[in-house]
Amino acid sequence: MHRKEKCHIIAHMNKLWTRDFTILTAGSVVSIFGNTLSGFAINLIVLDYSNSIFLFVLYMVIFNLPKIIAPIIAGPFLDSFSRRKTIYTLDFLSTAIFITLFIILRGGFFNYGVFLVISLTLGTIDSIYMVAYESLYPVLVSEGNFRKAYSVSSVVLPLSFVMVPVATFVYERFGVGPIFAVSAAAFLTAACFETQIRVDETHLRTKTDRYDFSEFKTSFYEGLEYIKGEKGLLIVTAYFFMTMFATASTNLILPYFRNTEALGVMLFSLVTSCGVFGRIVGGAVQYRLDYPKDKKFMIALIVYISICVLESVLLFTPVVMMAIISFIVGLLGVTSYNIRISATQSYIPDEKRARFNGTFQMFMNSGMIIGQLIAGALADHFPIRAVIVSFFSINLIAAIGIMWRGRNHVKLIYNRVV
Repeated sequence: MHRKEKCHIIAHMNKLWTRDFTILTAGSVVSIFGNTLSGFAINLIVLDYSNSIFLFVLYMVIFNLPKIIAPIIAGPFLDSFSRRKTIYTLDFLSTAIFITLFIILRGGFFNYGVFLVISLTLGTIDSIYMVAYESLYPVLVSEGNFRKAYSVSSVVLPLSFVMVPVATFVYERFGVGPIFAVSAAAFLTAACFETQIRVDETHLRTKTDRYDFSEFKTSFYEGLEYIKGEKGLLIVTAYFFMTMFATASTNLILPYFRNTEALGVMLFSLVTSCGVFGRIVGGAVQYRLDYPKDKKFMIALIVYISICVLESVLLFTPVVMMAIISFIVGLLGVTSYNIRISATQSYIPDEKRARFNGTFQMFMNSGMIIGQLIAGALADHFPIRAVIVSFFSINLIAAIGIMWRGRNHVKLIYNRVV
């Protein structure tokens, strides 16, 4: 057999767009579209009815609160049971919730306490879904295609934000009902897609195996010990805790636009859309661009520092410059995301992946919740722009104090061929 023929066969065997990878990607696109529409609409409802930045932030904190506990509990289970079934079951459940919300809100009913309960439920679903999705996704990626796969993944979420201006228009003209109806349809479609995935989940336990609390506890502690023993993963986890703490302050940008006479929600949507466009362009670039493996850590670190500076100055610039900065942040964000997640997910053994992802999500969400609470409380007493600058200054210190100081350990993970 000629060398060209062998290369062609290997390339075919290791193609990225396999049947299961395509189905999961299509399902996640539809699901995230529905999630983005409904999430933005609920944020506007809460902000309109409560008329308080703190109550608005409190709603977001309640949504993220389960993300501290649920991921780390879900991780050990998802390292033993089906991640595929978990994904489509949660999407069916989301369908039922948004159909219920559609019916309730058609009657003009709003109660802040009820929405907090709904927020808690949706946050729990979202946190478990993310652990299951991030643990199943690498299994569907063929060898040598992690960089390309995660460049596709990095575009899925920003693509959904093109619906934010549409959601704003529909909300202001027709109310929230149609948005929840479309969201329910999106989750139902995604769930139907996901039932067709036929992946061989090698981590599954046999039906005869018992799984009790003592085994869960053992599995749980094994996951923690694994991260503690991997200094590179521990450093990355610690840094992203601080990053999410700082990023939580950007939730104040919507109230800032809404309460500034010269701005407003529509301009917020347009500026946000520029960030989305930046992420889409960045994802397209990442799909074709392969960084030198010995430079990836340094590229990621420069991106982390640059984003801290750009986010700090965003609200001090004219709207046109805000749009440009938002585009650049989106572009850079995809770059660091692709380097980090393709490296870590290909590095971690499949039988430990859900536990790592659950623990990582727990720390990221803890950072976000703490940041949201502190930022929301400070925003009632200090200018929003000053709060955001303070938070990203802390993030900048973390980039140098955590990532740069631990560079020798992180390079072992980041600077690899994936």
